[in-house]
Amino acid sequence: MSRKLAEILDTVNYLHPFREGNGRTQREFLRLLAREKGWKLNLNQPDNAEVYERYMTGTINGDADALANLIFEYLSK
Repeated sequence: MSRKLAEILDTVNYLHPFREGNGRTQREFLRLLAREKGWKLNLNQPDNAEVYERYMTGTINGDADALANLIFEYLSK
């Protein structure tokens, strides 16, 4: 599940559809996708700079493995 979400995120990030708010929108989109499948995912943690930095590094570098690892850590039933 985390790998598939990371692939989706990497693809959506490549499109970069908005001038501002891409990251927040993408993280919320992933949260809703996970929720539809009965999972909980929270990558929008305002007080957790580590999550943000890992997310940004993964998306900027197109590193789906790093994103999958991050998602896996914050994905729960």
